[in-house]
Amino acid sequence: MNLEGKHASMDNDALRDKEANSQRGRATTETERSKDLNTMGNVKFVFDFEEGDGKNKQLLGGKGSGLVEMTQIGLPIPFGCVITTEACRQYYAKSKKFPDGLIAEVTKHMKRLENKTKKGFGNAENPLLVSVRSGAALSMPGMMDTVLNLGLNDPVVEGLGKATKNRRFAYDAYRRFLQLFGKIAMGVDESHFDNILETTKKHYLTLFVF
Repeated sequence: MNLEGKHASMDNDALRDKEANSQRGRATTETERSKDLNTMGNVKFVFDFEEGDGKNKQLLGGKGSGLVEMTQIGLPIPFGCVITTEACRQYYAKSKKFPDGLIAEVTKHMKRLENKTKKGFGNAENPLLVSVRSGAALSMPGMMDTVLNLGLNDPVVEGLGKATKNRRFAYDAYRRFLQLFGKIAMGVDESHFDNILETTKKHYLTLFVF
């Protein structure tokens, strides 16, 4: 009886010590993380697919970490980069203002992307277009947004039409970009775009039939 009680007491003491050590470890980790976040130059907000940690979904999100991992095992993945979840956290912590240094990092990685693809972002003769896809550490089907064909504008769409010898394709890509960017980034009700598209379709269908 006493022996069992002694073992139980020892087990309880061990559990308390383990929990205390765990709490100290969490506190230390959080303190170190706070120092990193408050020290200029210590926080990296953008990772190329070739350099990120494909196992770190908490930092890169599920989609980003998957692209990183596939790139690093040699699968034919298009070039790209990931803006981390830390950038998102700091954006909201700063009342929806970009963290210091984020734009500079994004610009640097876009330059790298231009070099890898031999194309130019905003270059009408040889345009680089990118897709911007949201992601999260946890799977959230139907909750993620995507903006396609970022990089198109009035001059670039004409250049894309000439480069592909398919003006209709170029303007359809531009239409998709305007719809997605308007809806997701600018908060424009998608019904405005749908109404214009349907009206245009009916107009040209009428011309074709009659």
